[in-house]
This record gives sequence, C-alpha cells and structure tokens, in this order.
Amino acid sequence: MNQERIFTVLREPHISEKVSVLGDVANQYAFKVSVDATKAEIREAIETIFKVSLKNVSTVNVKGKVKRTARGLSRKKNWKKAYVTVAQGQELDYMVAE
Repeated sequence: MNQERIFTVLREPHISEKVSVLGDVANQYAFKVSVDATKAEIREAIETIFKVSLKNVSTVNVKGKVKRTARGLSRKKNWKKAYVTVAQGQELDYMVAE
C-alpha cells in the first residue's frame, strides 16, 4: 500500500467514554476510518504509523442520524469505525505518531 493511501485510511481517533474504558480494560482503541477501507488496510496503516503490532481489527458501519431542522429533516453522513486491539505490553499514543 502506498504512503498516500496509508494516511487517507485513518481519519482521526474516536474518543469516547466507552473507548477509554476499553483502552484500560482490553487494550483496545477506536478510529474513524475511510468508508472504503478494509481491515487489512487499517491494520497496515496503524502498524506503520504507530509502530505497534495488532492482535485484532474489527469494523463497524455507523449510520448517520436523522436530525430535525427548521427546514425539515436532514441526515448526517454515514461513517466507519475501527476497533483495534494492540498486542500485550504495547500502547498507542496519539501524540507521538511518526
């Protein structure tokens, strides 16, 4: 996979209460990823950017919410979330990505 694709697969880290608990308990982290990204591409991107080894990658397609506005109904975009499990003894630090 080329360098440009590696940096377009990962959009941003997804930070929530659930993800912070998973990070402490099961050494899992979550990322917002490109909708057309595969598990193999996500694995390769995280391993090359953060220099860690992954045990598991699972993905979830998140449906955009329908919101009521003054002009009627609008819908947020659908997006994809990836949960990655880092190998035992390793840690992902979002600020130190090289």
